[in-house]
Amino acid sequence: MSENIKTIRSTGWKTDFIIGFPEGLLLLFFTTFLSHDLDITVQRFYTINTLIWIIGSVLVMITAYYANKGDTQHDVGTLSAEERRKLEDLEIGHHIIADIASEMERDANDWENTLQQEQVAVTHFNLGRALLSAAITGFFFLVGGILPLLPYLKNENFYRAAQNSVTFCFVLMILFSFIKSKMTNQPALPVILRNIGYTGAVYFGAWIMAMIFR
Repeated sequence: MSENIKTIRSTGWKTDFIIGFPEGLLLLFFTTFLSHDLDITVQRFYTINTLIWIIGSVLVMITAYYANKGDTQHDVGTLSAEERRKLEDLEIGHHIIADIASEMERDANDWENTLQQEQVAVTHFNLGRALLSAAITGFFFLVGGILPLLPYLKNENFYRAAQNSVTFCFVLMILFSFIKSKMTNQPALPVILRNIGYTGAVYFGAWIMAMIFR
């Protein structure tokens, strides 16, 4: 990996929290509610959801690592000599190639301006930081994922546990939304309503699928 490749980082562990926690919460909310009413044993319910919890965290860690890995997109904002030669080989007119180069440079400038406005830093790729970010994101995914499962671990009356899990997840999402609004300096109400909408969609989707598979 070239040390010149760049990556973007915004708020460190806060970004990892904002990504990992709700993904774990919503995924396990979906799978536990979907599977609680199926014709499976209690042990199989725990096994399936535990595997989803662990595998999901690994996938999120891999995704977070590659998100931090960066690419050459942020290094070169102009048409390279090789790219220009390939366009010429395709017999594309010089004025069109010039327009393409101009658009690429304008896009690169817009990208840099956006990063400055959003206060997002562009730094050189660092393997240790990327691995740490992946680990922290995975940790927050695990924390978020275990919470919808807790009511089922505490009560093997799955109908009652499912009701408690639904209420628990909606309350947690409201709390998470409030924390996210503070971290990102956004108005709390739109963030809360948006995330409640996501949670409601997950609940409705799991309910529909449970009706289909029942």
